Amino acid sequence: MKIISREVGSLGTNCYIVFDEETREAAVIDPGGSAAEILAVIGAEKLTVKYIINTHGHADHVMANLRVKEATGAPLLIHAADAGMLTSGQLNLSAWIGGSVSCGPADTLLNEGDVVKISANLALTVIHTPGHTPGGICLKTDGVLFSGDTLFAESIGRTDFPGGSYSQLINNIKEKLLILDDGVKVYPGHGPATSIGWEKKMNPFIQ
Repeated sequence: MKIISREVGSLGTNCYIVFDEETREAAVIDPGGSAAEILAVIGAEKLTVKYIINTHGHADHVMANLRVKEATGAPLLIHAADAGMLTSGQLNLSAWIGGSVSCGPADTLLNEGDVVKISANLALTVIHTPGHTPGGICLKTDGVLFSGDTLFAESIGRTDFPGGSYSQLINNIKEKLLILDDGVKVYPGHGPATSIGWEKKMNPFIQ
């Protein structure tokens, strides 16, 4: 497995391109902008994009969905509870940051425990972690967690947007993420990578 990270869009969202180095089959996680840059990576690496996955429906994580989908033909996946955000500028908050954007409906709706199989050797398991948004998810594979806006390096996602819940987010982090092995590397929706073990010791929100 190889992971390529690009900081995209005006809010510095981490877009992750994760792929099987043997088969070149890939998933694009959170194409929040800078579609040309994302597509350039896909082309340079000669990847076949099997899925586009949004960890949640806020605009800064979905803005390049349509362009990446049109270029790759890959289906778009999001948790069922955030599905409506893809087609509503009010719900995805794009109406408040410079213009209302609709990304079209998802092709597949995800739920807790679903497994997104990218290749014979690479799959992502859905962990539903509402609190930042109702349909926020993390994606787990061997030794790696893509945490979206649930968990950051020594911080957590905002809970003051519509549909957010501080208590729900904290409970989900403690009950679903901190039970993972300390060595699991965490790739968040914003900022630097971290690890489960580091967050257990150093994150002030979950002590």
